[in-house]
Amino acid sequence: MTHATLSGRFPRLHRSTRKWVAGWIRVGTQGQFYSQTLGSIGTAFVHYRGEIVRLIAQMGLGTGALAVIGGTVTIVGFLTLTSGALLAVQGYNQFAQVGVEALTGFASAFFNVRFIAPLVAGIGLSATIGAGATAQLGAMRINEEIDALEVMGIRTIAYLASTRVVAGVVVVIPLYCVAVVMSFVSTRVGTTYVYGQSTGVYDHYFNTFLNPTDVVISFLLAITTATVIMLVHTYYGFTASGGPAGVGEAVGRAVRTSLVSSALAILLVSLAVYGQSGNFNLAG
Repeated sequence: MTHATLSGRFPRLHRSTRKWVAGWIRVGTQGQFYSQTLGSIGTAFVHYRGEIVRLIAQMGLGTGALAVIGGTVTIVGFLTLTSGALLAVQGYNQFAQVGVEALTGFASAFFNVRFIAPLVAGIGLSATIGAGATAQLGAMRINEEIDALEVMGIRTIAYLASTRVVAGVVVVIPLYCVAVVMSFVSTRVGTTYVYGQSTGVYDHYFNTFLNPTDVVISFLLAITTATVIMLVHTYYGFTASGGPAGVGEAVGRAVRTSLVSSALAILLVSLAVYGQSGNFNLAG
């Protein structure tokens, strides 16, 4: 039975098969791009160090009007500040219903480090650094600047994608320090100054349950999240098409994909690290 006969007799099956095949082709194309980007990181360090430094400064503090408010550092800091304050509100009230409101310090040390700070920082990175990278690369693609770079003999994946992945990972380390500190401070201030809990009680339970190993793992989660986000956003920007409207569509798809992918990465790493024992002992 020929292809034309199959499509004529079973049109619905033919459409479903084509969509399924096209989906797997897209997955394979993305996987190939990600492997090439990660494999070209060494080339980026050797030949494009200046571009990496420029991108680090741009991603950390922003450009133009965004630089006035501190860029990504301020945005992620305020996001984690509000999430820590919400943890203080919900944690204190929920614990107070069963008479153990003193454990709010435990909630800050446990949930901020393991779940809240990595997820919120990932959202901030995707909406700022990631979306900006997709828009920049998409504009270069539709203006044929990427094609011009290839004609000039520049390794475009290393120059445009690998450098942004490296810069994103470098920027996320101090950025995540700000995020974790802001989440800790906001939860402590909300619990002790707003609800009036003793600072000694809060600090006792916070220091008891704050495991240094969890902090290190939390930084590894942030680095993994930044890598996934930058890979996804550089791919959608690098392959954008359809003019300015296509760039906007690429940014939207990249943000959706990176949010899902980063949450999945955090879930898998958390299951790998905490899935068996949980690395948690109730004491104090």
